[in-house]
Amino acid sequence: MADWNPALYRRFEDERTRPAAELLARVPLARAAHVVDLGCGPGNSTELLVQRFPQAQVTGIDTSEAMLASARERLPGTAFELGDIATWVPAVAPDLIYANAALQWVAGHETLVPRLFSLLTPGGVLAIQLPDNRQEPSHRLMRAVAGEEPWRGPIGDADAVRTELATIAGYYDMLAKDAAHVDVWHTVYQHVMPTAGSIVDWLRSTGLRPFLDPLGDALRASFLAEYERRIGEAYPERSDGNRLLAFPRMFIVAQRRPS
Repeated sequence: MADWNPALYRRFEDERTRPAAELLARVPLARAAHVVDLGCGPGNSTELLVQRFPQAQVTGIDTSEAMLASARERLPGTAFELGDIATWVPAVAPDLIYANAALQWVAGHETLVPRLFSLLTPGGVLAIQLPDNRQEPSHRLMRAVAGEEPWRGPIGDADAVRTELATIAGYYDMLAKDAAHVDVWHTVYQHVMPTAGSIVDWLRSTGLRPFLDPLGDALRASFLAEYERRIGEAYPERSDGNRLLAFPRMFIVAQRRPS
């Protein structure tokens, strides 16, 4: 895929940072020496970690050079490194591996999640937040448009563009047998959006990217126009003229047994 657009991503930073903060609030650590933010993006989640653990060595990891540049500008005293979550191995066992809205881009969760958990120091915590919106109208419609002409050819298999997630019980089972404690929960946020176009803008920086990147300028414009038309129907105006974007998310916090 083309590189990420930090400015577009940050347009809805308050809404994106809220689940990051709620994930961190449930991390049962009084202190930490080494903290890793996997899929750190432009550093909004990393900033929360730096504030929570001011004495820790906090490192942000991301595959996007553009996102890392934005994060370094935001937090010049924090280490940010280019890295792939699928193969990442820390130099020092972390006390906290934190992955907010990142693992949905990485395949093979049945092996990835236990592997990340095994990299922690004894007593360490793995904290994960995953968008669970694949069956929401926003994502069903992007797949539907992608499966039609003239967009189907360049995009390919619309059902294969994002990792299939496990159920929340499945993530619990991946971790519970080896953990001291596992906390799982599910939240459906209702984001107030002024227009259908705002919903599309939200998704252009994340979920729509695999559909838009293979398209030329003309096809991209026609795809977005058709998608926005359908989004307008699926998310009608409320009594104040705004629209509500339902956004389900899964949360998993697992702590290793102490040595």
